Amino acid sequence: MEQSTAVEPRLSTTGKKAADPREVRRRAYSFDDLSSYKLRERIFIGFADLFLYCTLRLICSTVRWEVRGAEHLESILASGRRAIFTFWHACIFGATWVWRRRGIVVMSSRSRDAEYVARLIKRFGYGSARGSSTRGAGRALVEMAECLDHGLDVAFTIDGPRGPAYVAKSGAVTLARHTGHVILPFHVTPRRYIPVRSWDRQEIPLPFTRAITLIGEPIYVPGHAARQELDRIQATLQSTLDELRDQGERWRRGRGTRSNG
Repeated sequence: MEQSTAVEPRLSTTGKKAADPREVRRRAYSFDDLSSYKLRERIFIGFADLFLYCTLRLICSTVRWEVRGAEHLESILASGRRAIFTFWHACIFGATWVWRRRGIVVMSSRSRDAEYVARLIKRFGYGSARGSSTRGAGRALVEMAECLDHGLDVAFTIDGPRGPAYVAKSGAVTLARHTGHVILPFHVTPRRYIPVRSWDRQEIPLPFTRAITLIGEPIYVPGHAARQELDRIQATLQSTLDELRDQGERWRRGRGTRSNG
């Protein structure tokens, strides 16, 4: 899952022929052709995809999950809008399980490593919009805008593709401004986990642990918002994700956020 460039691309489709809903879904949910990769790379992508799928399913099916703030998502959908899910890279493992089978379309780069990640998440019922800050982010944002217009939720790992960790980039605010849909920040915290030694500080839950998903209040971005207001909204997104992470840490230490059971 990747994040967009800080440079705001043009997302308007005014004057263009409306996208075919079937084509939008095909691009989002079908597995990409691997013929451009060497045989060794195709074998690696296939192995990594299936290994991670089995590992994630095996671990996460034993975890006791709790979700708080689901009413925020319900309020967005009740308004007739779609959600732009926004979260930190560190939450990818848990988030993939929590939101599975909802058809959410996530941004993914066109690198080899991202290829098996895209295939992995599609096995859990996600779609992908291919692009990153260095490989076609503008095109991927347009794809995400089309998905929103056709009733599909989308998602960003907001500190990607290479960090720094826990610093929100501008893709979600840009997309919300151009489409009228709503940013929904959330955070996933496992009580016991294996830390991954990488820039994103990813957390892999241990089997049979507890985990909590904290969903923040929706963030609305006016289509006419000027730069100063966009900066304020970006700061609100950053502070909301920071606070959700802090709440998760307090819950992990057994303080502040009460656990049910």
